[in-house]
Amino acid sequence: MLFQFLPNHGDCIMTERDNTADVRTKVPSKTLLMAVWAAGIGGTFQYGYNVSIINAPNKEVQRFINQTWIKRYDTNISAELLTLLWSSIVSIFTIGGLVGASIGASLAVHFGRKGTLLINNSFALLAAVLMGLSSLTAAFELLIAGRFISGINAGVGACVQPLYLGEIAPRALRGAMAMGTSIFITGGILTGQVIGLTELLGGEQYWPLLLISPCVPAVLQLIFLPQFPESPRFLLIDRADEVACTTALQQLHGGEHFQVEMEDMQRERISAEGIKPLKPWQLFTECRNRWPLFIVILISTAQQLNGINAIYFYAEYVFREAGIPAENIPYVTLGTGACECITALTCSLLIERLGRRALIIGGYSLMSLWCVCFTLALSFQKVSSWVPYLSMLCIFAFILSFGLGPGGVTNILITELFTQTTRPAAYMIAGSVNWLSFFFISMVFPFIVNGLQQFCFLIFLVICCLVATFIFFFVPETKNKTFLEIQSELSGKETTVSQVSNGLDVSQVSTSL
Repeated sequence: MLFQFLPNHGDCIMTERDNTADVRTKVPSKTLLMAVWAAGIGGTFQYGYNVSIINAPNKEVQRFINQTWIKRYDTNISAELLTLLWSSIVSIFTIGGLVGASIGASLAVHFGRKGTLLINNSFALLAAVLMGLSSLTAAFELLIAGRFISGINAGVGACVQPLYLGEIAPRALRGAMAMGTSIFITGGILTGQVIGLTELLGGEQYWPLLLISPCVPAVLQLIFLPQFPESPRFLLIDRADEVACTTALQQLHGGEHFQVEMEDMQRERISAEGIKPLKPWQLFTECRNRWPLFIVILISTAQQLNGINAIYFYAEYVFREAGIPAENIPYVTLGTGACECITALTCSLLIERLGRRALIIGGYSLMSLWCVCFTLALSFQKVSSWVPYLSMLCIFAFILSFGLGPGGVTNILITELFTQTTRPAAYMIAGSVNWLSFFFISMVFPFIVNGLQQFCFLIFLVICCLVATFIFFFVPETKNKTFLEIQSELSGKETTVSQVSNGLDVSQVSTSL
């Protein structure tokens, strides 16, 4: 395959043969699809599932804590201490997630992407054992320990699974395959909502089974993932094992259609020759990595601070105001999980047609619109009987917009803005920022709501508008480009931003582009 590079540009011209190859790879092989499933079921599915299942048994778990306290101290637990213990069980998951994101990149470099996903299941199984023993031994402390370890499992999975999916996918399908991260998160949330219904495992006597159920996807991954190869990019660039890389590509992409991917990887291997995988702190010291790193930190923070958590916070209130009986609200809430799942699937179908920029800018722009509509609807909630239904419409529209844009595209951009030697460290930083933002918003948001009431969505309106504007001006389209091409284009963007900050005129900036 021949690539003819234009002078001083990251763009390239592909021969007709390349275009033909790309068209043929647009239909993924069965093996590739199964590899995505095997990676996802024990990866980000666990993240979504563990976030979701803890909501159903909150009354039962608090009753269990009180009963345990009575047995130990022959008195009821105080309301303040009970709330503190329950909050600890819920929020310790985010601390575990931060720890998992911090160690995920190092594990991925030492044990490989697939190897780390398999090792990660030990955290899920240990957490299931601890939470199962908590009920048998009347030790609620084991619930806190189990949730912390579940968080580690989720943090590692959310860091390493996108690495694996982004590296096994052919270039023409990289976006669609990487959407598996979002699909499995939303699928985990929806599955947890269903399993947590009182008719299934959300009842009083079954809540211990609900909390140990994450062991099931862990076992499934241990059974199925070993049948699929390690990341070809990891094998070639990190391990210098060309034979294993070729075998992996043939298994994943088919015996005839892997040559283009192999040549892309060979170019990246040459460019990374003699460079070891960077540590997270080293990304900050290299000029060429600072700009993509800034983009990743910004979009990862915005993913948690864009108002999606506020929407879920208000959902039950809006459903109640619409006249839905309290016992039926869990079933209506299933609609929110179904919305996210449907939009993740839709995004995977559109992303290779519309590109990353159109979806994420469009998603944030629509979320800005719904912030305005939802603020108005909440402000006039009591004016007419139909206004609560308008609020319900805003909730579902906001979730749909989030799933089509920020929810699905963010992880793909993290994969594509970095090369092999910097990608694991970038995921560690992005994951840490994401979990810290998650923890921050869960701690601060109640105070924001109490202070601003429905006007809190004006804060999220500003955030969504600013992020959409930034992406429009400074984040390049990455669809169907090699990682080296994207790096070259980002270098041009960074030069432009530097020139603007130094006060150069518009004509000079245009020349630099």
